[in-house]
Amino acid sequence: MTVPSRPVCPGGPALSAVASGCWRLADWHYDTSAVADWMRQSIDLGITTFDHADIYGDYQVTRLFGDALRAQPSLRDRIQIVSKANIALTGDARPSHRIQHYDSSAAHLRRSVEQQLRDLHVDHLDVLLLHRPDPLMDADEVAAAFLAMRDAGLVGHLGVSNFTVGQFDLLASRVGLVTNQVEHSLLALGPMYDGTFDRCQELRIRPMLWSPLGGGRLFSSTEPAAVRVREVAGEMAADYGVSLATLALAWLMAEPVGAIPVVSSSRREGVADAAAACGLTLDRQDWFVLLRAATGTEVP
Repeated sequence: MTVPSRPVCPGGPALSAVASGCWRLADWHYDTSAVADWMRQSIDLGITTFDHADIYGDYQVTRLFGDALRAQPSLRDRIQIVSKANIALTGDARPSHRIQHYDSSAAHLRRSVEQQLRDLHVDHLDVLLLHRPDPLMDADEVAAAFLAMRDAGLVGHLGVSNFTVGQFDLLASRVGLVTNQVEHSLLALGPMYDGTFDRCQELRIRPMLWSPLGGGRLFSSTEPAAVRVREVAGEMAADYGVSLATLALAWLMAEPVGAIPVVSSSRREGVADAAAACGLTLDRQDWFVLLRAATGTEVP
């Protein structure tokens, strides 16, 4: 199965239906050649969108990814880079940070983007996301900062991550937004019910989904919801002839909002399972069987 690509919103960039998440890349202890091989495997399956953030791997993941791009520069034209900024971590990598905080100021966003471009060895990010809602965010300042970076050719589009409907609407009233990346899986159902996906459908914006497999909890957690889902989904996956991961991702992709799961896997099989979800159509009643397992109750 080759993963298709389509615009993330009207007039927005084309992103692949599944994205490769890079947040664990530093944990895999890959050398430059292995990172490039992982990228090529994803690309060959049609997974051309790669999700980053400046803070991933204690600010080291963009450099690791960039080393691979520098070694294989032809890969850049085949991918889309989505990245995030505005979380400021403490630690040796940022000794000036006295406390973990958010910084959505124009100066910080510009510094973050410019540093990421240097680390990645690219001249622009396809999409920049504000990583978390910032209580000190000035919507006009963020809009002006983005437009300046866009005009300078540093960033193509702007989106957000983890924003509520109200927070999304505030920033969208000042500047166009192309996506909202939120947590959603069979173990995290909030966006289905809190208005997030309703607003995305209204605006024809495809959200991105982090931890679409529950951060691995779907496979190993002893929490009741995970146990219920694992038991039901395991049998259903066998009936469909797919893996549990493929079934769980297909459940998300059946939702009419057209969400893009961000899957982080170092395993060749894990990447292939993510791609396979694009070719699996769930029976409507099976979809609700999995929802019942997730919630533990029948629908009203």
